[in-house]
Amino acid sequence: MNTTELKGNWNEQKGKLKQKFAILTDDDLMFNEGKKEEMFGRLQKKLGKTKEELHNIISGL
Repeated sequence: MNTTELKGNWNEQKGKLKQKFAILTDDDLMFNEGKKEEMFGRLQKKLGKTKEELHNIISGL
């Protein structure tokens, strides 16, 4: 998943992630240009998932 794909429908995916994982906050899911890896790092730590698992979860939404 590239940055354009992520940015294009991020608000929709963010809502779905918050439904699936109630512990996530808006701050956890804040997507800033050039900070994609930082956001994925926060999600990995909070959810205990690998980067690949997170990509699969987001792609499956």
